[in-house]
Amino acid sequence: MNKFRNLIVLGPLVYLIHHFEEHIIFNFREWRLSYFADNNTLSTEEVLIRIAVVLLIAIYIHLIKQNRASAHVVLFFLMTTQVVNACFHIFFSFYFQDFSPGAITGVLLYLPINYLILSAAIKEGHIGGIKEIIYLFVIGLTTFTIFELIGPVVMQAAVLFATVYYLALSSYDKNQISKT
Repeated sequence: MNKFRNLIVLGPLVYLIHHFEEHIIFNFREWRLSYFADNNTLSTEEVLIRIAVVLLIAIYIHLIKQNRASAHVVLFFLMTTQVVNACFHIFFSFYFQDFSPGAITGVLLYLPINYLILSAAIKEGHIGGIKEIIYLFVIGLTTFTIFELIGPVVMQAAVLFATVYYLALSSYDKNQISKT
């Protein structure tokens, strides 16, 4: 169970639990509208389905390809939707001195599970270490921030970016192998 391909399957599961905390137990949308612009016309259920489907497709592709590029795409989506999301809930709970619904599962599930996933990715050679983790965090943070500022159109751009990223990294890795 400590293998990357097994651990990434936990991503969609903890996302569903996080969504339950945000929208069934508490009311994240109401909290968010108290502090941020109303730029997301999608229902919370539609956001849930879109993110879960994209994450599941990325995981499925990785289970088939099992290469560094497919792992990076999975990690990009996990970094964006879970690690940065957890940081968002934690930071803004303190910043506004008002509990952000989602902070509990962010701390108790997102951060520890993604730590295990990232550790397995390093151990299995899918990512090269802390430098690549920081890179994935920065592009995840950028994607998340643009989503919060602009809204759902960023989801399509993220899928396009992930596709281009996958093709570019696959090509780079193939070139590196042929040079050896």
